[in-house]
Amino acid sequence: MTALDGTKGRFPLHIQLSGLGIHLREWTDEDLPVMSALFDEPQVARWTPLRSPFDFDAAQEYLSQSREARAADRGVQLAITRDGGEAQGEVLLFRTASESGVAQLAYAIGARHRRERLAARAVELMADYARTSLGMRGLILRIDPENAASVAVARATGFHLADDEPVTFKRKGHDITLYWWHRDLVL
Repeated sequence: MTALDGTKGRFPLHIQLSGLGIHLREWTDEDLPVMSALFDEPQVARWTPLRSPFDFDAAQEYLSQSREARAADRGVQLAITRDGGEAQGEVLLFRTASESGVAQLAYAIGARHRRERLAARAVELMADYARTSLGMRGLILRIDPENAASVAVARATGFHLADDEPVTFKRKGHDITLYWWHRDLVL
């Protein structure tokens, strides 16, 4: 695993992580057409807050917001690749406002790349990075229980369903209930 220009506890200016048969890297302007293709599909629209349709303009706006979040040290959004080349999905790690030393993870995998354990491998790689490079002591996921694929990733990567009160709201015409999943990171 390689982290560049990092200071313990802060998101570095540049990051790339490799291991478990995948490579996580920064999104680039050249990725915008691929990003549009990955995120402009029904399952991503159903389970994420991403704009739908997710066209080229949405991808540009999303990449800009990602860079702003990184610059403000709020989070990092990385393309999931096999070899540093074309993205197959994304994994996000961002700070929580409510609890110091705990970060939230999220992920999305393009339809053509599902069932290859990409999300689980990306979660494991980011969990290791959060623990060793950022000094995080825990991670959380927020998952709608109807999202069977994300529930399976949570279970496969050592998260447990927490007793925290679920969050319920409307998004894109659907009632969403997000349950909290926790994973302790042993330092």
